[in-house]
Amino acid sequence: MKNIENIILNFKETRVQSKIICEPLEIEDYVVQPRAEVSPPKWHLAHTTWFFEEMILKKHCPKYQIFDENFTILFNSYYKTLGNHWHQSERGILSRPTVNNVFAYRKHVDEALINFINTQPISSEVLDLLEIGIHHEKQHQELLLMDIKSILASNIDFPAYNEYLIESYKQIDASFSTIDEGLYDIGHLDEGFSYDNERPRHKVYVQSSKIQNQLITNGEFLDFINHDGYKNSVFWLSKGFSWINENNIHCPLYWRMIDNTWYEYNLSGLKPIDLDAPVKHISYYEANAYAKFRGLRLPTEFELEIFFKSNQVKNDLWNWSSSHYSPYPGFKEFSGSLGEYNGKFMCDQYVLRGGCFATPKNHLRDTYRNFFEPHQRWMFSGIRLAKD
Repeated sequence: MKNIENIILNFKETRVQSKIICEPLEIEDYVVQPRAEVSPPKWHLAHTTWFFEEMILKKHCPKYQIFDENFTILFNSYYKTLGNHWHQSERGILSRPTVNNVFAYRKHVDEALINFINTQPISSEVLDLLEIGIHHEKQHQELLLMDIKSILASNIDFPAYNEYLIESYKQIDASFSTIDEGLYDIGHLDEGFSYDNERPRHKVYVQSSKIQNQLITNGEFLDFINHDGYKNSVFWLSKGFSWINENNIHCPLYWRMIDNTWYEYNLSGLKPIDLDAPVKHISYYEANAYAKFRGLRLPTEFELEIFFKSNQVKNDLWNWSSSHYSPYPGFKEFSGSLGEYNGKFMCDQYVLRGGCFATPKNHLRDTYRNFFEPHQRWMFSGIRLAKD
């Protein structure tokens, strides 16, 4: 049985944390959308609120007063079963609702939800929805930092979000951990929260392999660049080589060459690259090409799950795997509209494991499956290599 008091506390803390993440922003930063995949912070704050309003208050609280009917369209992300929604690529063209109105919306929903929970009998279904909504917002807290970084990096002066924020730490000399051949339990048990794509727990046979304990560094990746890695088609998947040439890709996303020196934009500002820090904002195409350059490979998502369960490594960045994002045997989607949460995206994407510095610690699990398209790289992604 879920503890209602703990869930309410987690809800309140999560809602506050989203506001804290946005505190360093200027009002203009809340509404910018530099690329189609990047959402304005204002949208994140409203969308996570819409989730609680749409999934819980509208359906389970008869006396709830809807804040604004237009928000149903504006802040629905992709739930087709809930009606029309605004196009993702056009979230940044709206000057209304204002940022202040979005914060008023959050306050309205928070108060209504807390009052509902404190004054009405709460079903197990509502508690499940509330827990999913909390973790949904934690997901968006990481997305907020991803998108804030993209927004600030689009400015000519590369302003810092927080000059003291450290995204990743120096890596020590590379070593490998061994994964023994055998049959392993993969996926989440019934205890504690998990998404539907982490279940059911099932057996997977894994060959013996070795997984690198450290992430690939900027210095190591610079060696790839200096050896014309971005120009040599032998390292690249066909679609990857087309992608880098069509988009003039020749370095990681936030690297800049200034006066013959490589700089990297981080949330702490634009600085000369730290050769010993892990390379980040890498696409699957780039990670796979680098692995081939080294004569190694990317680990499978199962190898990574086994690795993280048995090794207490500090994971600053999500690790690309070689695994296509697909359902586990016996996969069952969340019920109702939440069935659209994960399952319908299981096509043309790759799995990342391990979390990153921006992932809330009470949201992360060894079984957590993140996923992105192979060309995407604005997330906090890095490279960990494997060998047979």
